[in-house]
Amino acid sequence: MTDASNAGGVFEQRAETVLDRDGLDVLVRVLRRRGRTVIGPTVRDGAIVLDELDSADALPYGWGVELEAGRYRLRRREDGAAFAHSAGPQSWKSFLHPERVRQWSADRGPDGAPVVREEAQERISYAFLGVRPCDLRAIQILDRVMSGGRYRDPTYLSRRTGAFLIAAECTEPGATCFCVSMGSGPAADAGYDLALTEVVDDAGHRFLCRSGSEEGAAVLAELPRRSADDPTREAAAQAVSAAAERMGRSMPLVDLRTLMRDNLEAERWDDVTARCLSCGNCTMVCPTCFCTTTEDVTDLTGDHAERWRLWDSCYDLDFSHLQGGPVRATPRSRYRQWLTHKLGTWHDQFDSSGCVGCGRCIVWCPTGIDLTEEAHALHREAAHRERTP
Repeated sequence: MTDASNAGGVFEQRAETVLDRDGLDVLVRVLRRRGRTVIGPTVRDGAIVLDELDSADALPYGWGVELEAGRYRLRRREDGAAFAHSAGPQSWKSFLHPERVRQWSADRGPDGAPVVREEAQERISYAFLGVRPCDLRAIQILDRVMSGGRYRDPTYLSRRTGAFLIAAECTEPGATCFCVSMGSGPAADAGYDLALTEVVDDAGHRFLCRSGSEEGAAVLAELPRRSADDPTREAAAQAVSAAAERMGRSMPLVDLRTLMRDNLEAERWDDVTARCLSCGNCTMVCPTCFCTTTEDVTDLTGDHAERWRLWDSCYDLDFSHLQGGPVRATPRSRYRQWLTHKLGTWHDQFDSSGCVGCGRCIVWCPTGIDLTEEAHALHREAAHRERTP
């Protein structure tokens, strides 16, 4: 298992093997028999979402997606592939860092004094099936944020510790994907228990599989499989390599951290925030945004109270509210805070970028704001200033 405590461990990968579609179904059954709650992609409500799987039959076989800024559509595929789709509206953050968590509850006792009960941490043994390499990197980033420093989040740890991660290497990037620019895909290089590469050709529908942990190797040993053949290896490698050449978006080839730091007063911020609704959609779908707030609620009698932790967004006017009012009172200041933190000052806090190139923020922005376009625009403006006396 790859978890927040051993994600940096070294494991010697075992020989590659090949699973067919039946093998994938056995994989789900084996994981459930081991007490795992298996989460994976499935089709529901006009999208490919993440949900609990009873069997591999629930995977989105034969479904793909069409993506653009502010647009998401399902489309049928003729090849029957299970993982030939790009990131959907959810990420694995929804399961590891839930949007609503009760922290404690209190009731008025017979003597009138409150009796407070801290919420017990729910322990779920997750298995995530079909984790894209960009999302694999996002989980590693959340590990650093939520459990890698002085303050370790108990809710995150209770869900993340021991989670079994099955990566699905990307062979079908979307029009809004740019994982190559962020160094997070399309190949899975670390942090998984099992890694799959889907191959569909004249030789059949199959999955090249390799283990990345001791538990991954043990699970793989329980599956019907055969040794990997050279044609399957070559087809898998070519599919992943081709995906790297078909990214729909890219970042400018500059130091993004420096670009953000040196252009805080650029005119481009006014242009983009004229289109920004400050709705916070981008932070909700982002696999690494982690900010929260708290909410206290009572019943009508006043005898029962609860405190809940909720996802929050730096686009919310009250997010930076202090005694004298909000620190970031304008949409310009709030969008600038989000983008410069994601691409720049995240390095100062957590020693990495906060962006993995999944493209969700582009797809689910109602006005189609594209952070890669904004980065390129900031770079062009900076270059123009340097050329202008």
